[in-house]
Amino acid sequence: MEITEINISLRNEDKLKAFVNVTFDDSFVVRGMKIIKGSDGYFISMPSRKMPDGSYRDIAHPIQNEFRQYLEKFILDEYHGSLNKEGGEFSEAVNSELEN
Repeated sequence: MEITEINISLRNEDKLKAFVNVTFDDSFVVRGMKIIKGSDGYFISMPSRKMPDGSYRDIAHPIQNEFRQYLEKFILDEYHGSLNKEGGEFSEAVNSELEN
């Protein structure tokens, strides 16, 4: 499965850094992924739905760990590229965050 398109919408919030939509093989899209800044670095959060008991359950997610790693690396590489293209104060603030 190949990633054929990725759309990143940057945010400058404490933990939420971007929303991500990914298209696979020009045939299937997953919308609503998030780039989150956690205590151990950045990670990808899959789209989820709130359940009646208050917990959240992923709507779509990788089954194999190898694919999750591939997807996370691809998305985070694109995210860092988007930050570099963005320029200006927003990019500088986020880049200084990345260095810490």
